[in-house]
Amino acid sequence: MHMTDPAHWIARYNTVRERSLALAEPLSDEDCGAQSMPDASPIKWHLAHTTWFFETFILERLETQFAPFHPAFRVLFNSYYNGIGEKHPRPQRGLLTRPALAEVKAYRANVDVRMARLFAGELAAPQREQLEMLVTLGLEHEQQHQELMLTDVKHLLAQNPLHPAYVQRAEAPAGALAVAGRPGSSAAAASGAGGAPDWIAFDGGLAEIGHGGDGFCFDNELPRHRQYVAPFALASRLVTNGEYLAFIEAGGYETPSLWLAEGWDWVCTQGLRKPMYWLRDETSGQWSEFTLFGLQPLDPQGPATHLSLFEADAYAHWRGARLPTEGEWELAAQQLAPETGQLHPAAAREDGDAGLLQMFGHCWQWTSSSYAPYPGYETAPGALGEYNGKFMLNQYVLRGSSCATPAGHARASYRNFFPAGARWQFTGIRLARR
Repeated sequence: MHMTDPAHWIARYNTVRERSLALAEPLSDEDCGAQSMPDASPIKWHLAHTTWFFETFILERLETQFAPFHPAFRVLFNSYYNGIGEKHPRPQRGLLTRPALAEVKAYRANVDVRMARLFAGELAAPQREQLEMLVTLGLEHEQQHQELMLTDVKHLLAQNPLHPAYVQRAEAPAGALAVAGRPGSSAAAASGAGGAPDWIAFDGGLAEIGHGGDGFCFDNELPRHRQYVAPFALASRLVTNGEYLAFIEAGGYETPSLWLAEGWDWVCTQGLRKPMYWLRDETSGQWSEFTLFGLQPLDPQGPATHLSLFEADAYAHWRGARLPTEGEWELAAQQLAPETGQLHPAAAREDGDAGLLQMFGHCWQWTSSSYAPYPGYETAPGALGEYNGKFMLNQYVLRGSSCATPAGHARASYRNFFPAGARWQFTGIRLARR
């Protein structure tokens, strides 16, 4: 039996796969092979691992007379699937000078040809259903890695004292890019877009939380369940650079009473006094921010980003507010259409009574909720069951999406998660209160 509409699946598959290569296009071979920290991976590794996913979980199961492109790739490009077998150590991915980028691209092309053959081939009904499910998961998985490619290469380029741009701003897609505002360091000039944000009130009540409907979701978004949410209010927009600068200049990083105990230890141990990619000119006192467009004047109206949970929580305390729970965030976002960002968070538009702004497509938003299974959650059998469930410890949930999230990948029920000290993703702050 033929797969349901093979042409549709081939087109969808090719669209996602081609975008990964397009993201790597502005980079040199040297850029693609370097690893700036253990939490980040080389671009070359991302390109290979997403291909490994299709070869290992689909072709190995369904291809007639399966033979791997290269036997060693099963170990080299396994990420964390213990059920598959051995893995190359994550901190050493940048030491893999071989295979070369050209061979990784040849690996991708080989697997793409074999996948197209599988799409168009004869399959029994159970195999066809399995193929459609696995391809869908594989494409969503690759889109996750497309976001990581951007954030990982940003961290890599930020280590270079030349402050090189991933792309020039003029070469980026037109749309909601943050416009560089006047640089400055005075808190008096740092009130952000249109003054203080509005507070949007919600009645709360017994809410349906988790993915509903027929579209794709990851297993950690299930099962949909009822959760009581007390009345609450959310800030209408994200915290701005100007507002966060005021926190810095008020001594926020020197005031232990604002910080969680672990967060204060984190600040003191690392000697932190500012967000990850901010730089201050000691002569002029003016601030800049490293972006995917290179070093730019700090836009006081743009969203503050690359902040840890510790920083987000401390800022919220300083403002006499708090971070939302993930249930509150999802309840507020359920009727909103996701936006797509374009490489850097954009300032909130000043539309007056516009309701909630910047919920999607700008910065992932920290919540106060620990990453834990929903009531009734069940881990899938086999190695694919390792996708989300085994990480449900010592992490916090982020909601929304960022300027690096691919189009069509965001939804209100999406649960991102990172340790409290993580800062290399586009993470920002939305305040909440009762």
